[in-house]
Amino acid sequence: MHHTRRVSGEHPNAYDAFAVAYSRDNENNAWNALYERPASLALVGEVAGKRVLDAGCGTGAHAAALIGRGAVVTGMDSSAGLLTIAADRLSAAVDLHLADLTEPLPFEDNTFDVVLAALVMHYLSDWAPALREFHRVLIPGGRVVVSTHHPFMDHVLAGGVDYFATYAFTEQWEKEGQTARMRFWHRPLSAMTRDLRTAGFTLDVIDEPQPDPAVRERDPVAWRSLTTTPRFLFIAATADTS
Repeated sequence: MHHTRRVSGEHPNAYDAFAVAYSRDNENNAWNALYERPASLALVGEVAGKRVLDAGCGTGAHAAALIGRGAVVTGMDSSAGLLTIAADRLSAAVDLHLADLTEPLPFEDNTFDVVLAALVMHYLSDWAPALREFHRVLIPGGRVVVSTHHPFMDHVLAGGVDYFATYAFTEQWEKEGQTARMRFWHRPLSAMTRDLRTAGFTLDVIDEPQPDPAVRERDPVAWRSLTTTPRFLFIAATADTS
């Protein structure tokens, strides 16, 4: 059954105001369609018959791909605007929840085989609560896949002074004439891996993949950037069984 759940304490999300413009851009631009999504889905691996939580599902692009590969997908996001677009795209194929990763997840223990957190963790000041919840809702031996801002990239963009600190910075996005000020959190790679281990995960992969070769012709500027500068970091880990 398809439904949307609101978690107590929910507040308007920065994406709500320009959800449609964001969706149209995200669907086709080189950074997302030909770099982040293929890399994340490759790390998720075979999903036929598996239960997947798309944590931070946005407009449902990853969910649609996962469904196409035979997964049973549940989506959650803190933006009602993005979830509305996801609901229109996915129809009744996905159970969608309006929920925030800073709060306990509205799912029972051992519910999922895989958790995908695509480009969402850099919005959190503290990874530990979300990772503990991912571990709780995963079956023992389940897999978490994270794509996030590469810490080298966001430290440079933020003009940061101390790479080893965890700190907030803002960036103004402009899409189809609409603007939004987004807040992200930089944390060093060592903090990411430490939080994963503390939450009960064993690291499997830390990757810095290259974009799809199609980017070279479609967007030469993006190609030069993505093939020479760290942009996103991709991590896969397994929930410990003990």
